Amino acid sequence: MIDAQCYYEGRWHEGRQGRRFSVENPATNATIGSAVAAGVEDLDLVIQSAVRAGASWAESPPERRGRLLQAACQAIMENQEDLARLLTTEEGKSLREARSEVAYGARFFEYYAGESVRIFGDTMPSASGSRSIWTVKVPIGVSALITPWNYPFAMICRKMAPALAAGCTVVVKPAEQTPLIAAQLFRVLEKVNLPPGTVNLITGDPEIIGPALVGDSRIRKVSFTGSTSVGRLILRGAAANITSVSLELGGNAPFIIFDDASVEDAVNGIMACKFRNAGQICVATNRIYVQRGVAAAVQDRLSEAVQHLRVGNGLDDDAQMGPLINREAVKKVAQHVADAVQRGATVAVGGEVREGVGFFYMPTVIAGVQDTMQLAQEETFGPVAPLLIFDAEEEVFGRANQTPYGLAAYVYTRDLGRAMRASKTLEFGMVGINDPVPSLVEAPIGGLKASGLGREGGHEGVLEFLETKYVSTRF
Repeated sequence: MIDAQCYYEGRWHEGRQGRRFSVENPATNATIGSAVAAGVEDLDLVIQSAVRAGASWAESPPERRGRLLQAACQAIMENQEDLARLLTTEEGKSLREARSEVAYGARFFEYYAGESVRIFGDTMPSASGSRSIWTVKVPIGVSALITPWNYPFAMICRKMAPALAAGCTVVVKPAEQTPLIAAQLFRVLEKVNLPPGTVNLITGDPEIIGPALVGDSRIRKVSFTGSTSVGRLILRGAAANITSVSLELGGNAPFIIFDDASVEDAVNGIMACKFRNAGQICVATNRIYVQRGVAAAVQDRLSEAVQHLRVGNGLDDDAQMGPLINREAVKKVAQHVADAVQRGATVAVGGEVREGVGFFYMPTVIAGVQDTMQLAQEETFGPVAPLLIFDAEEEVFGRANQTPYGLAAYVYTRDLGRAMRASKTLEFGMVGINDPVPSLVEAPIGGLKASGLGREGGHEGVLEFLETKYVSTRF
């Protein structure tokens, strides 16, 4: 059994009320550990810890912060295999994907170790000869990092590394489905000897911890990844204290295949973008638009590839796709498929729940999907590839944009002019042209419209944790 406690003042703590909650393996339904069900009294102590450490961390030399972040990267990679196995056990993804996620998370510490010494202000000429003006970047303050269950390791790293590089102390609140990997990351970070209070962890019921954390006046930044509905609640809660907010929210990603594209490359792109982590990715393709001339070829090649996907416990050597996170996720996917079939779509492959233990839904391809079906209107968050046919470029760009979401979009074409038009026309924060995995450490990740505010990754990621102070002097 694996244990997760709260972490503050550089030490581990049980909750004041002595409550815990259990954590299950979604592949086996077995209980694998438990975590502290913290209350608001615990949260107050956690925030106090971050506040007390805030001034000294903000004033620490950037070179020191960079060295510690680099050490964190090294410590994570030295423990990659143990971290990956726990991640697979708790979240369900294949061990290969878990290893990749751990390495991806470590890279954020490496990248922002470099960014910590490149936080610059500006000097500006003044119309008045007696005045000198300049700006400096200062840490925004104690930052609350609220992370999701689908990438529970990498998302903490993607938020924590730039916050620490900027000189902010942090309070991490992981998803209640995956608190164990968060605690294990903190155990690894203990080896780095970050100053006590620099990083802090609280686990528990989001309905109790979330509003209290977001609404606390000592918190000056909230960075959240999760659903759009919860993002709206966070915005409302942050309004009382005018707290800065970054949000990466839901998506409804179109994947557009033109008839001049390589069918093989496009199908490989779908496999990488749709079925990774059983489709439980905010940037996963949700609507596959195929130009009529290649529709039959894409359906045949995709169906063949999906039929060969090996589904099972992520710890099994041959497993390529693991389970969904819980029973509710399986029900949602099944409902979306049933809605499509009832309204005339055809299941080419899959379309069923796997019987037995675990929360498995078989990888699925559905043809004849229409824009009005749930599969196209809502984020399925599961291993279902819906195929929709289009005829003209202008038509498909309009259909792709007919969603309140705007996180990621994908286009497969050999036509450079069309690729440029797509990058300008599609209303999404990330556009992958013949690239199914554009989420890179060095690139700004984020959405438009109801998919969020702000950016993570790249130079823009550290700016989210900084404020600009303007100084004007006369002599």
